Amino acid sequence: MNMPPNVSTRVAEQAVHWLLEMQQGPLTPRQQQAWEQWLDAHSEHRRAWEHIQRVNQRLRSVSSPLAHAALNAPKRSTRRQALKLLSILGAGSALAWGLRERQVLPPLLADYRSPVGERRRLTLDDGSQLQLNTGSAVDVRFDAQRRVIRLLEGELQLASTRDPRPLHMMTAHGLLETHGARFNVREFADHTQVAVFEGQMQVRDRHGASLLLTASRQLGLGVNGPGPVTALDANSGAWTEGMLVASHMRLADFLDELSRYRRGQLHCDEAVANLLISGSYPLDNSERILDLLEVSLPVTVRRFTRYWISVEARS
Repeated sequence: MNMPPNVSTRVAEQAVHWLLEMQQGPLTPRQQQAWEQWLDAHSEHRRAWEHIQRVNQRLRSVSSPLAHAALNAPKRSTRRQALKLLSILGAGSALAWGLRERQVLPPLLADYRSPVGERRRLTLDDGSQLQLNTGSAVDVRFDAQRRVIRLLEGELQLASTRDPRPLHMMTAHGLLETHGARFNVREFADHTQVAVFEGQMQVRDRHGASLLLTASRQLGLGVNGPGPVTALDANSGAWTEGMLVASHMRLADFLDELSRYRRGQLHCDEAVANLLISGSYPLDNSERILDLLEVSLPVTVRRFTRYWISVEARS
């Protein structure tokens, strides 16, 4: 059940907010007054409230533990969890999209996701080929005017089809726009790395500044805007072929990359962190890669458990 088309995502989110407040107990007099003022402020608010009430009634007729949890969440339950459950149970695709845009909902509810250690290949409605790297999640929303993809976490590569509708790639640090390009986008904690293999794309930062990124070029997009444009590095997009490529890479950085493809802790001792490594390594066998390190470098791989491994200097 979707929100009515004449109800905006912002108002839909407000309606869910008030529903969750009421689920956690009687409103205080101040809250009651605020809710009544919100309800009477605009007819759109009342339409949204009536809709969410219908959803609420429908969910109450669902005899499942999940529905019960969503509608009777105790005060110790987090707002994020309650919103997650409401979206799963049918609060509306438009609403769920809007909440994810505001990072209220986790990547667990993404349209498409790939677990740690796995890569996923998809064909989108417009024929574009989307690949998700390990531990990645995206939302996809196409309509008559535009195509929008939001990277929630991780890394993707997209071979976009040429289409009259612009393709908007939303990231944590800015917006990318193209009509047909093959590119790679990876989100880090402090920046987003963008690489273009074919075609070109417009890169816009949070402040509105933009530049044109052409084929065989890459850049980092951070909170202060785009960094310098450089040539593609050796490892750009190699993951789509199932490979991790290193060219004089620090061992610590190499292990950080490898750790993305396996669960658990992969520690690098400071004594060997600056050793340099080069080569191409198959991502589908991380244990084999660790064995090869002992052959090519003066290191020992200590396996305390399957999920706790340390690479240290060889005695």
